[in-house]
Formats: sequence, C-alpha cells, structure tokens
Amino acid sequence: MSAASFPILITGAGQRVGLYCAERLLDDGQAVIISYRQERDSITRLRERGAIALQADFSDEAGILAFIEQLKTHCSGLRAIVHNASQWLAETPGEEAEAFRQLFTVHMLAPYLINLHCSELLLRSEQADIVHVSDDVVRKGSANRPAYCASKAGLESLTLSFAARLAPRIKVNGIAPALLMFNDGDDQAYRNKALSKSALGLEPGPQVFYQSLRYLLDTPYLTGTTLTLNGGRHLK
Repeated sequence: MSAASFPILITGAGQRVGLYCAERLLDDGQAVIISYRQERDSITRLRERGAIALQADFSDEAGILAFIEQLKTHCSGLRAIVHNASQWLAETPGEEAEAFRQLFTVHMLAPYLINLHCSELLLRSEQADIVHVSDDVVRKGSANRPAYCASKAGLESLTLSFAARLAPRIKVNGIAPALLMFNDGDDQAYRNKALSKSALGLEPGPQVFYQSLRYLLDTPYLTGTTLTLNGGRHLK
C-alpha cells in the first residue's frame, strides 16, 4: 500500500518537540499514533484531531512489549517510527545504577524491541522509515550526565546497525539536536549561557526539528546517518 495509507508512530509525543511534530503531521493530513506517559490536555487535543494516543510504560521490558501488542491492535502497517521518548535523569549518589538502567531502557531497549517487533508493520508500506532521536551531547560526552550521554550514544549505534539490517526496504536515520526550546522556568542567565554555546546563538524552536524529520522521511537516498542539529556548537 502507499505510504499515505499508514500512520506514523511518534513515541513520547505528549509535549514539546514530539507534540509539535504530531500536530504538524496531522496538519499535513498524515495519520498519527503517539505514545505518552501521563495524561495531558495536549493528549486530549491530539485525540480530538484524530490521532491514536496509547499510554505506554517504557520503564521495563514488560511495559515495552505490552505497548507493542497494543500498537498492533490499532494498525495493520506503519509509514514510520519516530523514537522520541526520552528521560532526563540526574545520577544521584548511591542511585547511579538505577538511573543508568532507566536511561538504557527508555533510550535503547525500547527502540531496539520496537524496531525488532514492528519492522513487519513498516514493510507493508511502500516507503518506510525509522528515526532515532539522539542528542548533540553525544559528540563530546558529558561530565555531569554520563549515563544519559552513553544511552544516547548507544542509540546512535543502533541507528547504524538497524540501517544495515533493514536495508533496502526501511531507511533508518537519526537526529541529534542541541538546544531547541527553553523551559518556562529557565532564567535569563541560563538562557544567555546556553545561547552562547552555539555559533548561531538562537533558540530555533521545534520547527527546525520537524524540518529535519521531513527531510529524512522525504529523501530516498539516505540511511545510517544522524543529522546534527546544533546551531554550530561544534564550531565554538
């Protein structure tokens, strides 16, 4: 069947970039399935617009597999999978191993299992994509959050491995953003410091991520690549 016949799955689409992408895809007439952790007004709005919203717990294998089974009852095929679900955990002294486990499960095990068990759904579409959402921090590492950084680096390795495994029918790529959007509580000093880290020095908003996603979905000759979306941080 044509690519337009099947929905795009976005994990963790209840807020911020994932929500923005879901809304823009719906604007374009694309069917969308999202996963979310907790109910929000945004989830209700997406449902009202026709999106299928599935609550998911990616904290352990059982929760991931339960989500996959639930997903398969709501669609017969998929146009794409966008692995956007993420956690930002501090490594509290004495609880480092638990933080590492949680980050590994959300950032690596969930995409790994979903890719393995849902590739058959993607193969029913004429065009098929998997997009892993990494982080620009992988480029240089993180002294403050090594577990987070390592789990995102592992996700970039999965991009390469699944690109090789699923070619030529399914393209597998990644996006590694740096700062896209501030949080409401971020003070001006923090904002100035964050903006100074990039050559372009701006808060671009979620639309630049969506432009990158559209590029990956629409370009037929690209797989095994992670797009850097960092405003020139590597130049500073």
